[in-house]
Amino acid sequence: MTRLFALTCTLVAFAAVSYPAGSSAASESGNAAAALRPVYRIDPDFPREALRAGAQSGQVTARITLDAGGNVTRVDIVDAVPRRLFDHAVVQALQKWRYAEGGAGRTVEVEIAFKQ
Repeated sequence: MTRLFALTCTLVAFAAVSYPAGSSAASESGNAAAALRPVYRIDPDFPREALRAGAQSGQVTARITLDAGGNVTRVDIVDAVPRRLFDHAVVQALQKWRYAEGGAGRTVEVEIAFKQ
């Protein structure tokens, strides 16, 4: 299949990192946000629904919850512009991301920008 458009999907920022109550993980690293970078990631596809809707770009902020093995156990959409148009693609991709092992219940907020 030939792609008729160029897709740019960018991980904009790791906005915040938090640890569950009682966890000593936050004190183990001077810069917790820098420590939580994905060791495996895939970029979400530009949704066909967005193309049909005429969207040229979008941005989604999501909160990821991790288990002790670094697997994503939950993805929550915190904010999206335009609303709901890119959410499903982001959730599908982020569920496949992997992080280094650490404390269960860690959360990371990420922003993903879409541009056609």
